[in-house]
Order: sequence, then structure tokens, then C-alpha cells
Amino acid sequence: MNNDPSSTPPDPAPMRRSYSTRPPLSRSDLSTNPFEQFSNWFADAVADPDVREPNAMTLATTGLDGGVTARTVLLKRIERGEGFAFFTNYKSRKARELAANPEAALLFLWQSLERQIQIRGVVEKLPRDESEAYFFSRPYGSRIGAWVSEQSVEIPDRNWLEERDREFRERFPETNAPDCVPLPPDWGGFELHPKSFEFWQGQPSRLHDRFEYLREGKGSSEAWKLRRLSP
Repeated sequence: MNNDPSSTPPDPAPMRRSYSTRPPLSRSDLSTNPFEQFSNWFADAVADPDVREPNAMTLATTGLDGGVTARTVLLKRIERGEGFAFFTNYKSRKARELAANPEAALLFLWQSLERQIQIRGVVEKLPRDESEAYFFSRPYGSRIGAWVSEQSVEIPDRNWLEERDREFRERFPETNAPDCVPLPPDWGGFELHPKSFEFWQGQPSRLHDRFEYLREGKGSSEAWKLRRLSP
């Protein structure tokens, strides 16, 4: 690690890679339903040993000031035809921004597969019982961590976190009961309900394949319009 403030960062301009000779993606290769197409590509990512966290996704949100923020979160549930769920502290920046503007976007990038999926839609909170069911499935340390962290709040140092960790481990000692650590009042899930999907696959000479699904109704594969986009 170079801590010299006068050092010059690597030049990103010449950084490029050639994409594989994967067969071009055609409309006939895709499902008429974007949830099914997502499932197909997600299964490929899960099966690829070079994809360390196939469920990692970038979540982009917008605040009241119009500023955009993005961070990586983990997909924890897929409801076919409904949405994509993730969990967080409801006092976090992302949660506050979603309360102000529920429009958001997700991005999955699987570099070894030369694929990415962008999903735009509207986010809503999950019912508390659904958040509780997922929370109780988490490892003990993760459940304690949800109590420890006052997410996005300024803290004095790491010792503050470690002291709170000790306090909550004493307050909620580990047992075989899944509810030995209760669900914090300000922790739970969100679900993004898609309005559009974009599937991108890398191709040589930057002639990438891009297909977009746009929601036109509800309840069937015919509710989605599929179109090819220029790279």
C-alpha cells in the first residue's frame, strides 16, 4: 500500500480488455419474461467459481437535494413477477433517501461472464413479519451487528463499535433459539418492483449486446416489451 500523498495514481486511460468471442446475443436467446431471463443469468453467475458474490448488486438512490448515491448491497430474495429484496437499517442514508424518493436502480455486474443487468423500479418496505423471518435466519454475529451499528451516523472511533458489540453480546447471549437476538425496531427489508430491465453482454470491438424490457402491464409475459438497444 502506497501512502505517499505525492505519488501519481496509475493512469486508467490505457486500461482496457478485449471481450471474448461469445456468440452474439439475439432476441430468440431471451425469455419473453425478464424475471425468467434474470433467473437464467443469475444461475450462470452462481455456478461460476470466479463470481465471488453473485448476489452483490449496486443500489442507486436519490435524496431530497437531487444528489445520487450508490452502494453495494446483497440480494436476499427474488419474487418472480414481483421484485428483488434487500435488508438494511431504516435509519441509514439509503433508507432515508428511499423514503424521500422510492425510485431506485439496481446493477448486477458479473465480470467473468462479461454480463451485467440493470433494473429500475419503485421500492417499498417489506412487512415486519417478513423482515423478522429473514433476520432470524442470519448468523448470530450478523444479528448482533444489526443492533451495534447506528448506520451512517458519525462515530468517534472503532473502539466505540467494539464496546457496543460486547454490550449487545452480553444483553443477547447466543442460544439455540433463533430469536435469542430480537429484530431491531429500525431494521428490515425493502423490495424493488421493476419497471424495466436491461441485459448487457460484452462483445468484441465494443459492439456489445443490450436488450431492454419495459413494463407495459401486469400479470403475464405479454406485459413486457422487449427491444434491442445500440451499445
